[in-house]
Amino acid sequence: MKISISLPDPASTDALGAQLVAALPPCPNAWMILLQGELGAGKSSLARAMLKSMGHIGAVPSPTYTLVEPYSFADFTAYHIDLYRIADTEELEYLGWTDLEDGFRLIEWPERVPGLSALADLSISLSYVGSGRQADVVATSERGREVIKSIGSH
Repeated sequence: MKISISLPDPASTDALGAQLVAALPPCPNAWMILLQGELGAGKSSLARAMLKSMGHIGAVPSPTYTLVEPYSFADFTAYHIDLYRIADTEELEYLGWTDLEDGFRLIEWPERVPGLSALADLSISLSYVGSGRQADVVATSERGREVIKSIGSH
């Protein structure tokens, strides 16, 4: 299942982030959302919008250099992960990958790890369209399909 959403301006990216969070369960432990797109397409902006919609107050830096940025909420921990600098899947163990599996994971550059898409709930591809962007949201699990049904009905 797939839907395409026009993102003509930054406010629409923020709105999509809020819609996605509203469609998630209150405690999205063990969820994985993949964020794909070329540099500057809005992966970090969408992750930032989602984390702020979850209730994070303060800065949401891109994890380009830290690779993993954790965010603690009352009932779960969210991890904003950037795999751009991963050269080999064995490097994931140095990140403490298995320790992140119970959290909510927003993963940029997932194509750097073969097979990751088979484990995800949603895959969101962001692309340039004119002066704006487009988000193609693909469900890769049953619960991902429920999220798409929810945001597609708004």
